[in-house]
Amino acid sequence: MATEAVRAGLPLSTRHLPVPRSHERAFFGGIAILLCAVVVFGFSRTYFAAGMVLAPLPNVLVHIHGGAFTLWMVLYLVQSALVSAKRVMWHRTLGTIAFCLPPIMVVLGVAAALDGVRRGTHIGGLPTNVSLAIPLFGIATFAVVIWAAWRARRRPDAHKRLIVIATIGISEAAIGRFPVWMRMGIPPAGSNVLILGLLLLLMVGYDLYALRRVHRSTMWAAPLTLITAAAAVPIGMTPIWHGFAGFLAEHVAPHF
Repeated sequence: MATEAVRAGLPLSTRHLPVPRSHERAFFGGIAILLCAVVVFGFSRTYFAAGMVLAPLPNVLVHIHGGAFTLWMVLYLVQSALVSAKRVMWHRTLGTIAFCLPPIMVVLGVAAALDGVRRGTHIGGLPTNVSLAIPLFGIATFAVVIWAAWRARRRPDAHKRLIVIATIGISEAAIGRFPVWMRMGIPPAGSNVLILGLLLLLMVGYDLYALRRVHRSTMWAAPLTLITAAAAVPIGMTPIWHGFAGFLAEHVAPHF
């Protein structure tokens, strides 16, 4: 591309030199480590430092849910490491197996949210029916973005960006459990969206650095993830949602 620009006589400012592969591997490997650190930090007190399988969680369903989402983070980190190590064939083989996990995560995410209704869970002090909107919106967004990532598996540029954004989206639960919010008395809902937005901006910023534009996949998946996270609580406070949540609480949640 740069050679064509020179031959065409374009000024230096309009030439786009490809970003070195080492920079690309560093970014995607680094953000994988960052997101794993976010999840470990957020769930450290209640899950990881509590012994994981020995943690005093409400029931077996929540244990299975935690195990599945933890496995996703481990696979995500391993896959990023394989790409950084230039083991692309291993990455593709493991990826075929790893993509069996997201459908299970979606089912477990919905089941755990409905189980939370049955147990009267309050996220950040919000009423149970409002709290229900947060995980349901999050898991729905994850399902859409991860499905797009699967369809784009033969287009590495789109695939890896969608994987990052999908994983950022499900990290919201960990962000909401950061001890700092509790110590400072800050409502988790607003802080979640702020940190989520900053993480998504890392992806946008890399696109601008590497491509001089925002990649098409980032352009739709990042706003979708942020908007659904921001809209969950306001929608959860509407009468329509209250009716829907009441129906789930009465007819669906008791079976979980």
